[in-house]
Amino acid sequence: MTAHSDPRPPLLEIRNLKKYYPVRSGVFSRVSAWVKAVDDVSFVIQPQETFGLVGESGCGKTTVGKTLLRLIEPTAGEIFFNGQDFCQFNAAQVRALRRRMQMIFQDPYSSLNPRMTVGAIIGEALKVHDLAQGDELVQQVNSLLERVGLSPTYHSRYPHEFSGGQRQRIGIARALALSPQFIVCDEPVSALDVSIQAQILNLLQDLQQDLGLSYLFISHDLNMVEHIADRVAVMYLGKLVEVAPVDELFRNPQHPYTLALMSANPIPDPTIRIERTVLTGDVPSALNPPAGCPFHTRCPRVMEHCKTTPPPRVQSGHGKDEHLVWCHLYGEAAAE
Repeated sequence: MTAHSDPRPPLLEIRNLKKYYPVRSGVFSRVSAWVKAVDDVSFVIQPQETFGLVGESGCGKTTVGKTLLRLIEPTAGEIFFNGQDFCQFNAAQVRALRRRMQMIFQDPYSSLNPRMTVGAIIGEALKVHDLAQGDELVQQVNSLLERVGLSPTYHSRYPHEFSGGQRQRIGIARALALSPQFIVCDEPVSALDVSIQAQILNLLQDLQQDLGLSYLFISHDLNMVEHIADRVAVMYLGKLVEVAPVDELFRNPQHPYTLALMSANPIPDPTIRIERTVLTGDVPSALNPPAGCPFHTRCPRVMEHCKTTPPPRVQSGHGKDEHLVWCHLYGEAAAE
């Protein structure tokens, strides 16, 4: 899928999304500061598109995914799903729309209730939404197990009887139970053995092809994102720093942070040597982010105005698809 050249309206549109957490102190627990976990993030996801979201741990990727589903409430911003403002929905409307939006969690162990059978875990959503009961429920659960490559005989077993890869397949079956259009994949293979990761990625791609799904694929593994995503957004300290089609981003990364991530990405061919960009210092705290560009404290190409002025959003590249970068290196100040 291409980006904004797609003539269809987006499935999901996020505008200026923010999620701040209060820090309370003192006898009366008054708010003394805010942790800016997600700070003014905007992007769109097209029908049947896989939108990758990458960045270091703690940059806000998972918070974005959970906020999109309103598993946690946004502080500000707008979330449009099929043209409807999801942030304005009441509890009943949110519950109804949840049938269209689901999540695959990172940890296949803690995300499954150890006291419930596989059949109960997968069938719970069908019962909650009153979509199936009795024999019909059993048939639908068995069908979902087969779709993700598991035997229907596993219906009455418990999660501890399965490997990590099998557990994640159960989690995927649970996400598919309500026939969603959109799924947040929160690092769905990072806890699995490398030999199993490819199987799960291939399963996700096959399901997307068969069912017309759209994914937000959250990961810190660039090789994985390059394999599965159509477009990629790079996050740093709660903000987007670059968004581009996957081929364009890996061929022509623009932001210094993206370049640093690329240089740290392992290459399977030992004969290829690349110049590493080693970032100095630690990631600043989201409690007290730097003024100006959030990356300026670690950027090897920092300029004086990076320390005081937020970077502009710049259209980079010459292709027909949008390649956006938030950096003074490409803004008006760079041309002066």
